[in-house]
Amino acid sequence: MPEQAKREMLDHMGRSIEVLKGNLGKVQTGRANPAMVEDVIVDYYGAPTPIRQLATIVAPGPDLLVVQPYDKTQMGAVEKAILAADLGLNPTNDGKVIRIKIPRLSEERREELTRIIKAKGEETKIALRNIRRDANEKLEEMKGNGEISEDDYHRYREKNDETIHEYSKKVEELVEFKSKQLRTI
Repeated sequence: MPEQAKREMLDHMGRSIEVLKGNLGKVQTGRANPAMVEDVIVDYYGAPTPIRQLATIVAPGPDLLVVQPYDKTQMGAVEKAILAADLGLNPTNDGKVIRIKIPRLSEERREELTRIIKAKGEETKIALRNIRRDANEKLEEMKGNGEISEDDYHRYREKNDETIHEYSKKVEELVEFKSKQLRTI
């Protein structure tokens, strides 16, 4: 039974790390990255649809994104959605593809983005601690019901603590990598 609680905790922590990776991928670092616009919602014949489902998004260079809608009649809607997303991007439509020039970041903007990255990392660490707390509460309940011994209870709590340290270290590495990427461009 405690093993199931541990598996649930690990699964939940793994998903939290994946969410962080996705969030960090969307942070503009001055380098073109398709993740910057792939979740922008387009009104596709009345249905809100992410751009990634309507178009091919590529980064042919470090400062350019090219969006090529599968349905050419939706060029205007895709362009309008990118502008409405308020990402600080200015798309240009040539009738075949939409080009998005990625502007260079000022030093102040880099500092602001670094703070945002660190805040996202801290949010993830808080989520990880909450997951550990929930797992420890399950262990406490198992101990109270007599399903596990006092020794097993303490052993599993220690394992939970070791696990959160591992995942917190992963978060710190991801945040540091993104911050470094932001500073070196």
